[in-house]
Amino acid sequence: MSKSSTLTQKLALVTGAGSGIGRATAILLGQLGARVIICDRNPTSLQETATLLQNNGVEVYSETADVADWQAMQALATRVHNKHGALDILINNAGVATSGDFLSTPIEDWNWVFSINVMGVVHGCKAFGAAMAERGSGHIVNIASAAGYYAAPDMSAYSASKHAVMGLTESLRIEMAEFNVGVSAICPGVINTNIVAAMRTNGQLVEAQSKIVDIYKKRNYGPEGVAAAVVSAIVHNRSVVPVSPEAWVLYAGKRLVPEMMDMVQRTSLFRKLKP
Repeated sequence: MSKSSTLTQKLALVTGAGSGIGRATAILLGQLGARVIICDRNPTSLQETATLLQNNGVEVYSETADVADWQAMQALATRVHNKHGALDILINNAGVATSGDFLSTPIEDWNWVFSINVMGVVHGCKAFGAAMAERGSGHIVNIASAAGYYAAPDMSAYSASKHAVMGLTESLRIEMAEFNVGVSAICPGVINTNIVAAMRTNGQLVEAQSKIVDIYKKRNYGPEGVAAAVVSAIVHNRSVVPVSPEAWVLYAGKRLVPEMMDMVQRTSLFRKLKP
């Protein structure tokens, strides 16, 4: 069965669809025949994505919501279920980043990154998962990170949030299998999106942020590769999908040679390449 036939007329909702990975994923799902609901807290960027989809003949619906707000996500689910019924695909993509050594990272930044990266995923799964389970089919994709298994130095809050997403996904995958609902974690690696430019930096990394952005741009591994990995995870019901080459290397290394990876993590190169 082809990817396009698998996804034709499936109802998919993508959070954080205003840019980057969310936008690329929404576009690819639409190109493969899915009906797409795009969600973002920024109405301007959301409209830009909607226009791109509409210009390609995709059936798209826009919803403005903040994934960190549980009441807003409940209201979103009510609107979606009343109008469209249960989702076939849920992509919990919305995320933010913060960097800096642990001692320099304020509690406010910890609360911010966890409210979106962790509770945003929890809210999506809680708001839409029950209807999928009741129907007995569907797939949930959580966008994690290579930082979900590679504890990136100078990014303790971000790494902790993505480790949490990995743990949630693993547990939920076992539970939801009973209802024929797949659950996958996607671990992109170093991807050229605006998440780094928008991240909150602390300590010595404040001055280095522009250099890190330049590294990501020069790396130039775009979000389209992540979108393709999302589709593969759905079609083949994969559990964990590293995306970029370095994400695969880190994934294998942390399992096969963890002591060596500890030494690699202390080198200046890997301290600059934040997954």
